[in-house]
Amino acid sequence: MSLSLVVLDGHTTDQSECPWSELEPFGDVDVYERTPPDRVIERARGAQIVLTNKVELDAGTLERLEDLEFVSVLATGYDVVDIEAAYELGIPVANVPEYATDSVAEHVFALLLELTHQIGAHDRAVDRGEWTESPDFTFWKQPLVELRGKTMGIVGFGRIGARVADIARAFDMPVVADDNSSRPAPEWQEFEWASTEEVFERSDVVSLHCPLTDETEGLVDAEQLERMPASAYLINTARGEVVDESALAEALAVGDIAGAGVDVASQEPIHSDNPLLEADNCLITPHNAWTTREARERLKQTTLDNIQAYLDGEPIHVVNEFE
Repeated sequence: MSLSLVVLDGHTTDQSECPWSELEPFGDVDVYERTPPDRVIERARGAQIVLTNKVELDAGTLERLEDLEFVSVLATGYDVVDIEAAYELGIPVANVPEYATDSVAEHVFALLLELTHQIGAHDRAVDRGEWTESPDFTFWKQPLVELRGKTMGIVGFGRIGARVADIARAFDMPVVADDNSSRPAPEWQEFEWASTEEVFERSDVVSLHCPLTDETEGLVDAEQLERMPASAYLINTARGEVVDESALAEALAVGDIAGAGVDVASQEPIHSDNPLLEADNCLITPHNAWTTREARERLKQTTLDNIQAYLDGEPIHVVNEFE
């Protein structure tokens, strides 16, 4: 019997640049750009291997997919799959533990540099003719900010947080990170561990890289934002639910902080009534920090490796480890 593979939501990973044709040597492949919840069972029925990014596979769905042997999640986070139910059914679930570290860390600084140097705003001003009509050789719409010497605060010092610290160091920014990490401290000066509260109090920039848990949901609330200097910036490329978005919008409105850059929202796609859409000096990108072509190619390659390892009887990156 030929192996059957189904990709439930291939659009965000593929978009024609990283085709799924590399799956074809494994067997028969069906790729769906998007799969609504009411069609998951219909499309995945009969498949031995299912690939999913954001399409949920809950316990009830898994129980009805009698031929399913292996799930490969097209992401690092695997909360879209009920891994305990998968374990009980003997279905290994593998993820991609690292693929977008550099891309996300670079996005942090893309947001930060836009907030501090206002490249886009000044480009638009030039396009409107403001430089042509200026009596001076230079002008600025608002004061620009140099990063050197500013303190970078990092909440969540995993792979991405550590990479952000490396880049901050290149900008000559001292780094202070919350001390909840098991990762060793970098072997360079101008780095300190501190409590989460101290990170917010002492930093000119706070960049969020913590996972979404019961403890981190709503972590950045009004009280936390009040700890930040009025000249500070908040960057969130972690999860939208880590931030109380109404509190952030209010802090921006009253000038409690200078600006924010977010790549995530509490509900995605972002809802039209999200308060950050109307917030002052808030940059929003559509959860695309991870989507460089290079990162998606790494994601695809690791997924291929996951499938091959499973077929070889030595699965890797399994998140519901079997004895």
